[in-house]
Amino acid sequence: MALQSWSAKIHDRLNHPVIDADGHWIEFEPTLLDYLDAVAGPAMVDRFRRSDYLAGLAGWSRMPPQERRARRVIQPPWWGFPARNALDRATAMLPRLLHERTQEIGLDFVVAYPTLALFFAAIRDHELQLAAYRAYNQMAAELFHDLGNRLTPAACIPMYTPAEAIEELEFATARGLRAIMMTSLMRRPIKADQPDGERNRYAEWPDALGLESEYDYDPVWAKCLELKVAPTFHSASQGLGTRVSYSNFVYNHIGHFAAAGEAVCKSLFLGGVTRRFPALKFAFLEGGVGWACMLYSDLISHWKKRNLAALDNTNPANLDVEAVADAFRRYATSPLSRHVGQLGSLRHLLGDVEPVDDFARCRITRAEDIPGLFADNFYFGCEADDPVNSWAFQPGINPYDVKLHAMMGSDIGHFDVVDMTQVLAEAYELVERRQLSEDDFREFVFGNAVRFWGGLNPDFFKGTAVETPARAYLAGRPKDNAKLVSQVAAAE
Repeated sequence: MALQSWSAKIHDRLNHPVIDADGHWIEFEPTLLDYLDAVAGPAMVDRFRRSDYLAGLAGWSRMPPQERRARRVIQPPWWGFPARNALDRATAMLPRLLHERTQEIGLDFVVAYPTLALFFAAIRDHELQLAAYRAYNQMAAELFHDLGNRLTPAACIPMYTPAEAIEELEFATARGLRAIMMTSLMRRPIKADQPDGERNRYAEWPDALGLESEYDYDPVWAKCLELKVAPTFHSASQGLGTRVSYSNFVYNHIGHFAAAGEAVCKSLFLGGVTRRFPALKFAFLEGGVGWACMLYSDLISHWKKRNLAALDNTNPANLDVEAVADAFRRYATSPLSRHVGQLGSLRHLLGDVEPVDDFARCRITRAEDIPGLFADNFYFGCEADDPVNSWAFQPGINPYDVKLHAMMGSDIGHFDVVDMTQVLAEAYELVERRQLSEDDFREFVFGNAVRFWGGLNPDFFKGTAVETPARAYLAGRPKDNAKLVSQVAAAE
């Protein structure tokens, strides 16, 4: 008899289930191509084989160092999947084996995200890209169709236009897929109108779906509410900003999911999406929660200093020039005092600019509005071994005593996890080190995932191994942060 894993032993001591909010399976490409052939025909399969969605490593490896430097071709990952641990590799590739091993791993239910399909966003042939997403969704629906008591795969939704997103949402949900992963940070060309604009034809900007997006995505968010599916994002930011090293993958990889999550989260918030769709929840996976704690605090402090009323503190028209001149006459040395007669220009410096309310789309009237528009709508996937996970559950640190919705996402199937049976044990170390209470651990590995998926779709966990405890949790779940903040404000 095989020895029980430490994670399984920990699981046996818990009084609640464990939900993996971000496990991964690895698609077998020959099988994926069979589905692509069925969806779009052999010509599309040939186009897929010629595509560069996974060719980054091969292309990079063939380049001499001088060319990598000159072209700033980022070093891609390699050896990203289990190899020495053949059982874990097979488990990631075979949904039935993963289903069989969930209890050994210490999990009761797994939301399984793709691997190869994460790279489809890099396919430049847009028709091929859409066909690849369609083939993946059809394959996921069929390979997982009778494993729903413990596993559910996430559908992949292209977001280059709202119309294609809505079409794929309807296709995926019609086939029983109830978890969704949306693309984001789509690279769009910068359209230059100036005569010399031709030189900018390769310039791109990342569309974060909310603030200043190329399209109005409100119809997509409305469709999500109609279909009762909660958007999740698993976006990459390697190749953007400062993550463009041509010689060091780790340099590009560290923090890139967090940076991508922050960009989309901030865009949705400042774009007013959570104000217009208060019932819709969004999750940002694999980037941890540290960035979210900082963003939440920064939004509050920026509102206090950058709302329209507060901007009067920096309005040049309000400057008492005579008071400044008096200070100059008393304290300025010669290099400064010789220009005292020009101090009047300070009142006109940018004084003719109309102040901009950066929070107008959110319709925020007080700082206490922010927790209800941020903390109640956003959820954050955290890997089990991240020591920063405890920050989310520190109400004494987070403004207005808020706890952010951190969810355990194992990332099983990828290089981050050396042994699948160690994931839950690693997550529980925060409890053993007294950095997380047992109650908060329950929220981390169970409650917040139930809130996220079950709050929008009460039937999400129907027929699963966690159906009864999930239903009980939703019936008696803790109050949302907005309600808690309102109670605090009223008491004060």
